[in-house]
Amino acid sequence: MNDSKHLTDSKAVTDARARRRRMHRRIRKRRLTHVFLAASTAFALALVFTPSVPKPAVARFERTLLRATPAEQLLIEPFWRRAADAIKGPKTQPLSALPFGLDSKIGVHGESLGRWHRIYTYTTRYRIAPDLARKIYDAAVAAGIEPELGFRLVRVESVFDPRAKSPSGALGLMQLMPSTAREFEATVTNEQLLNPEVNLRIGFRYLRSLIREYQGNLRLALLVYNRGPNAVQHALSLGNDPANGYESLVMRGYRGRGTLN
Repeated sequence: MNDSKHLTDSKAVTDARARRRRMHRRIRKRRLTHVFLAASTAFALALVFTPSVPKPAVARFERTLLRATPAEQLLIEPFWRRAADAIKGPKTQPLSALPFGLDSKIGVHGESLGRWHRIYTYTTRYRIAPDLARKIYDAAVAAGIEPELGFRLVRVESVFDPRAKSPSGALGLMQLMPSTAREFEATVTNEQLLNPEVNLRIGFRYLRSLIREYQGNLRLALLVYNRGPNAVQHALSLGNDPANGYESLVMRGYRGRGTLN
């Protein structure tokens, strides 16, 4: 009888401790949520109330960032300004400019900070140099391709190796065939296709043209990019699925539509 009572008491104590642990976890979670929301609000307000900076100053700032190491870059880049400076600065930006990202309402300085923040995110995610991440990001945006899709495609095609060459003759970061590249830039040479800027510019233009040609069907556009238009059209004419797994490799977990507009 005493043993039974002892077991009951032990179970009650264990249950009480478990309830306390759950309660403490909920409290910690709420506190972390509040801290995150406060930090996000402070960052957004800093972007809103930051005055525009002349373009030459932004250019000098970006060159300084490129020369610095990744650790130094995180220390150099001012993600916020002192509250007193923000109060003194001109408040010409409306609160509708709060969403993060490239927004013409935020001004040159806000655009630069948002752009570099996204570039650093891709640098960390794909473990590549900041300069290469910047080139991929800027080339994708210039061509109207969502940067996330651009980074995925480059990873699958070349594992971020600018000098990659395939047995079939495809070159560079986006593994472009010279004949395909010359449809967009007639005088481009094989050596030029090993230049990251040239390769990315042509590759993203080609991908954008395929997405437009297939009326936004990203899956078919990627298959044509990988297999070529003749192979895909032949499979479709026979009633077969042209999929070879390539599109799944690129799009696994991706929820975008491929283009920016």
